[in-house]
Amino acid sequence: MSQKVALVLSSGGARGLAHIGVIEALEADGYEITSIAGSSIGAVVGAFYACGRLDDYKKWALNLDRYDVFKLIDFTFSVQGFIKGERVFKTLQEFIPDQRIEEMNIPFAALVTDIKSKKEEVFDKGSMYEAIQASVAIPTVIKPVVRNGREYIDGGVTNPIPIDHVKRTPGDLLVVSNVNAIIPYQKKVKDKRKDLAAEASYNQKIQSFLNGWNKFLPGSTAESTEKKLGFFDLLNESIDLMQDRLTSLLMEKHRPDVLVNISREACSTFEFYKCRELIEAGHEAYQKTAKPALNSER
Repeated sequence: MSQKVALVLSSGGARGLAHIGVIEALEADGYEITSIAGSSIGAVVGAFYACGRLDDYKKWALNLDRYDVFKLIDFTFSVQGFIKGERVFKTLQEFIPDQRIEEMNIPFAALVTDIKSKKEEVFDKGSMYEAIQASVAIPTVIKPVVRNGREYIDGGVTNPIPIDHVKRTPGDLLVVSNVNAIIPYQKKVKDKRKDLAAEASYNQKIQSFLNGWNKFLPGSTAESTEKKLGFFDLLNESIDLMQDRLTSLLMEKHRPDVLVNISREACSTFEFYKCRELIEAGHEAYQKTAKPALNSER
């Protein structure tokens, strides 16, 4: 009989693609994932796994290059965020139809934040896409999702690792995949100079839009954006710091049986074109830390 696992997937932007590697490694070792909870990108990967379509999502993500990712970012000049966050989900729905969460193969929960009430909320029923779109709505970056008059943003703001919201069953193991670990990252690059140049070009495209968007912000100018830490970088660093503190507190309160740590240096928020590298990072992290711990539990 297979050992059951209750799996929790952290927030973390594109780094969350490493969750796929962790899931694949667990299944390859014969573990049965019987429930899953995720925040932000963890909710996306978790939802597609829970409804049996993670392979389809993986195949799509593996074929994304830098230009594809940039085309999926639907920029806007809204005061609530400079990305609508609709184009990518419309694209996904073309080959992964929406499902009701309560009809998925295993129990699933997505963490979101009700910005007006300033509280976390669990989406464990209703539209899958509505839940994951709300969970990834990075504040001031991606526009909030409005549902029944309430505005929802990124679940990672209040609960980056929703350990306390995954459904437990007798005898299962609590496994957490955390892609925000403050640990060194060994990057495997065939041509480091070429890779760095390509990344710089991609980031420049996004920053060029932000330079225009910053003009609408009080006290911001194109000149100050170039000389100081950019608005987007400053926001990312601030959110990361907040989530680091929350993660530490959650780990102290809810100690998982097994923790898989992937370095936060693996990639930045929107580098989804690094899918192959990130999935491999998930595999490697599992082999180094989780597998020995899981073997000791058996």
